[in-house]
Amino acid sequence: MSPNDSPFAIRKRKAVPHEFVLDALDALGPKTRSMFGCLAVYVEDKIVLILRDRRDTTVDNGVWLATTEEHHESLRREFPNMRSIQVFGKKVTGWQVLAADTPDFEEAALHACELVVARDPRIGKVPGARRAARSGVGKAAKSAKLTPPRR
Repeated sequence: MSPNDSPFAIRKRKAVPHEFVLDALDALGPKTRSMFGCLAVYVEDKIVLILRDRRDTTVDNGVWLATTEEHHESLRREFPNMRSIQVFGKKVTGWQVLAADTPDFEEAALHACELVVARDPRIGKVPGARRAARSGVGKAAKSAKLTPPRR
């Protein structure tokens, strides 16, 4: 039996894509979670960025900004190479990417981190807020789950 066959074998963790981004956000105490085969970055209750560096489909590798369409124009003035991600198959998405294959990638990614640290309202979304706002049911269902049953 090799050490890798053991039920207690230590699995090698995937490398953190674009780790310098987490270093730049360190003062905010960001949390991370795997999402879409990428690494989602949360600050408090908001998802702010997704870090992507995949070998199989490289077209959207880089730093994804969690934003909305209403902010695209103003953000594009600060990030001229920013574009909508392509993996969802839509022409325009709320998610915008600072692509890793552009010449200004690191500079742009660090500037995005500065905006997150400054709490720029154009970057960051509360997950599930859109669905809950549409139906009003999500919020009630969540609060019912959090409230202990009465006896």
